[in-house]
Amino acid sequence: MFSLLVNIRANANWAQNGVTAAGGHGSGGATNQLTAPYGLFVDDDQTVFIADYGNHRIMQWKNGDTRNGQVVAGGKGAGNGLNQLNYPTDVLVDKETDSLIICDQGNLRVVRWSRRSGTTQGEVLIDDIYCRGLVMDEQRYLYVSDGAKHEVRRYQLGENNGTLVAGGNGYGAGLNQLNTPTFLFVDRDHSVYVSDYNNHRVMKWNKDAKEGIVVAGGQVGGSSLIQLSTPNGLFIDMLGVLYVADSDNDRVMRWTQGDKKEGTVIVGGNGAGAGANQFNVLHGLSFDRHGNLYVVDYGNNRVQRFSIEKDL
Repeated sequence: MFSLLVNIRANANWAQNGVTAAGGHGSGGATNQLTAPYGLFVDDDQTVFIADYGNHRIMQWKNGDTRNGQVVAGGKGAGNGLNQLNYPTDVLVDKETDSLIICDQGNLRVVRWSRRSGTTQGEVLIDDIYCRGLVMDEQRYLYVSDGAKHEVRRYQLGENNGTLVAGGNGYGAGLNQLNTPTFLFVDRDHSVYVSDYNNHRVMKWNKDAKEGIVVAGGQVGGSSLIQLSTPNGLFIDMLGVLYVADSDNDRVMRWTQGDKKEGTVIVGGNGAGAGANQFNVLHGLSFDRHGNLYVVDYGNNRVQRFSIEKDL
């Protein structure tokens, strides 16, 4: 999940037609289906973990097997039992403990679920939080966005209160405010990038800063190259380039920092639809270690993979 792990060329391009890496068989609860997928995590071996929001479960899809996924957490219907999830929105893999950490939004909690075989339930890490997105830094601090309190907090595993790192001044459009933060990314300098959903912008909060910097969007919502419309998933590469799932514009944009006035469309932007070059509302976004792009196509109940074009 860290920028130092993915080195993408400054002039990189991606195939404009995606291939379906997970789901794509309509809305449903079978192992080859997703329902309103939200966040995702791509592991080193290109295994994709998906918060299958509408099915109250976390799915794992192994690289090369696009036919069926495997339920790795939840899947017991919506509920607040430790063996259940309720509208999960994001997931990551904690390699140190070989476990999943999950935004269990409907239960107002963050849970950890061991990946060891035989695991049938999770444990609560943080409660009373309207969790939308989460990410972990290399020191294993957990950063979680709270869409109700319009803030992001950093947690040491085992603590419930955390430290405020972004927002926390009520909802609004000031530089010290957020309005429904969703997905997050943390870079090597421990700067926190936040998709400030209802402000149609991406904010960067440097470590210990009292206010953020607008690094993409920040105009009213719209579809020009200087605008975003309800941004969701985001990623920072080794060069500090920002990639954003521009949700309601059905496109993924690249923004070079230092020149935040205008972004470029790298995939999508062809109107809402179910074609290989289209999306219908975007949520999570990530890259694998080779630079291939993965996008959660929420409205089409699928995850699309766009291959990075090789050097000639």
